[in-house]
Amino acid sequence: MKVGRGLGRALGACVLLAMGLLLTACNSGPVRRVSEPSARLQQLSVRADGSWSADLRIENFSSIPMRFDSLDLTLQFGDAPAGHLLAQPAMSIGPESADVVTINLKPSAAAKLAVADALAGGRSIGYSLEGRIDATPDEAKQRSFEIKRTSALSPAPGLPGVLR
Repeated sequence: MKVGRGLGRALGACVLLAMGLLLTACNSGPVRRVSEPSARLQQLSVRADGSWSADLRIENFSSIPMRFDSLDLTLQFGDAPAGHLLAQPAMSIGPESADVVTINLKPSAAAKLAVADALAGGRSIGYSLEGRIDATPDEAKQRSFEIKRTSALSPAPGLPGVLR
């Protein structure tokens, strides 16, 4: 009989220990993960005066909100540098969310020709973004993130002068 009581006490102690560990795990809260953000061109509109309007999609992959303070990205189409996308959006983006900032740009002559050729031919055109985004994670200090992205834009059907 003493063996049975000892086993019962050991089992009871294990159950209490397991419940204690479970409560401790629940008490730690959600994981606060800061991940590298991303940026990409969502839309590029060619204006009548030759300037461009670039809709830049900024993606926050972190598990916490981040305030995107500034960005400095070099935009290039093929081998033609288009210019710098400079902005200070000072906007907050929630966890695992995205938002768009519109930036006006006076592109280089070579980039204007490359984009005009793609639009006239109804073809896609490859682009690259490279530079940095400065962002402040919720309740933390500002960090600088390096951005490198290559992708392509295609003419938007029914919208002259627009690439998406």
